[in-house]
Amino acid sequence: MDFFQDQLLNIICYLPLVGALLIIFGIKGENSKAIKTVATVVAGLDFLVSIPLWFWYDPAGKEFQFEIIHDWIPSVGVKYHFGVDGFSVLLILLTTLLTFISVYSSFTAITHREKEYYVFLLLLSTGMMGVFMSLDFVLFYVFWEVMLVPMYFLIGVWGGPRKLYAAIKFFLYTLVGSVLMLVGILALYFYNSTGLAAIGLPGLGNAATFSIPHLYTIAPQIPPDLQFWIFLAFFVGFAIKVPMWPFHTWLPDAHVEAPTAGSVILAGVLLKMGTYGFVRFSLPLLPDATVKAVPWIGILAIIAIIYGALVAMAQKDMKKLVAYSSVSHMGFVMLGMFALNEAGLRGSILQMLNHGVSTGALFLLVGLVYERRHNRMIAEYGGIAKVMPVYAMFFMVMTMSSIGLPTLNGFIGEFTILLGAFAHAWWWAVFAATGIVLGAGYMLWMYQRVFFGELTNEKNKDLKDLNRREQWTLIPLIVIAFWIGLYPKPFFERMAPTVDRLMQRVGHVMVVDEGSATMPVAVHEASPAEGASGEHGE
Repeated sequence: MDFFQDQLLNIICYLPLVGALLIIFGIKGENSKAIKTVATVVAGLDFLVSIPLWFWYDPAGKEFQFEIIHDWIPSVGVKYHFGVDGFSVLLILLTTLLTFISVYSSFTAITHREKEYYVFLLLLSTGMMGVFMSLDFVLFYVFWEVMLVPMYFLIGVWGGPRKLYAAIKFFLYTLVGSVLMLVGILALYFYNSTGLAAIGLPGLGNAATFSIPHLYTIAPQIPPDLQFWIFLAFFVGFAIKVPMWPFHTWLPDAHVEAPTAGSVILAGVLLKMGTYGFVRFSLPLLPDATVKAVPWIGILAIIAIIYGALVAMAQKDMKKLVAYSSVSHMGFVMLGMFALNEAGLRGSILQMLNHGVSTGALFLLVGLVYERRHNRMIAEYGGIAKVMPVYAMFFMVMTMSSIGLPTLNGFIGEFTILLGAFAHAWWWAVFAATGIVLGAGYMLWMYQRVFFGELTNEKNKDLKDLNRREQWTLIPLIVIAFWIGLYPKPFFERMAPTVDRLMQRVGHVMVVDEGSATMPVAVHEASPAEGASGEHGE
């Protein structure tokens, strides 16, 4: 048991890689049944192995737990350093669950080059979890880049008619952001050790290291001007991944052209890497620059909320509508995060999970009807609740989850974000609430046109309802949506230490709202129990 606990992160991270190698070298030819069985068993086992993180993580313990540290490239201070806090535990569990669902949901959707498809899905899982576990900047960057390759091929080989265009656009956008992020990482590294002679900044004289926990300790010593430029480099890399307006243009193409499982992973996990980067790096490492960036990032987030909702309302393709809804929902995440108070941060982190659950399920549901009709146009449907009542029920629940109906997960995240936004500036909350109303408009309008009314299209009269396998891909997400909506306390408990430490590192923030008085945001040491209660800094 001690060995299992000590190596838990390695097992979770590399089990999908082992499964991919087993499919490549252990299965001869295109043995479809064997390939699907191995991929499903490995993905399912990886999810089961990750569940102990939920129970073994101690919110009252040290900041990073289950740490694994080895020298990797000692000559430049690079270590193989894994570790998790409550924030990354939640994202890892979301990743393993969505990977398993994506594999299991692909049985009938993918009928060619199956071996390569499932290998890339499993490799993508390893890359994503490495990002959430890495506590060394070089290790983090390696996993960040590795993750791009499988997703590129998933879109480019198994995508829709414009798959190559979408895949190349996705890769280039993300690569540009990655390169700028690398520049920021190198600036931190050299400032910590030898200094930045080119701009006249002496180093701190510390040992050369890319250790993220160590760089947290030097954050207060980083000059504000240097913080600004590093923040800007990080901002571009993470904003593209979120994606924030106006860096979002790759997202609709990637979503629409990706296979269903690719869209689920893209919405459920890959977008969270951008917001994860802000919480893990930008806010704690660059507090001065973060405070100065609050007004304009708040404006960008509000634009994303309203713009994403309005464009989603105009869509004729169900998948593209859900894709643009992601732009709006991720705007909520960024707004809560940069309110820089406890309520906003807790709501932001919870909404990352909510978006992965709700939007992931919606992409699954759109994919299921596309398998039957090979058409996603809203006008092609109408009245299909008569022939697919179970499908209509699942779709209704996840629609309500997406628009934030009380008792479902979306309500808890949006309500907490609105608390944080209002505490920062009342007009932030007003614009965010407008986005919620628009979100209800486009989601309910789509549902009404697809499921209600007369069944006039002859092609829809013989549609088959969900089979047992398809229902089981959706049931876990339905359960989580109700769990978070009815009893969010365990989720707030696990994220509370991360939020509290983040608030301590950002410090006592004085936010000056244009045309209003200066508003202090207090920071206090909150216990895990208090964090779970939903109280926030005032």
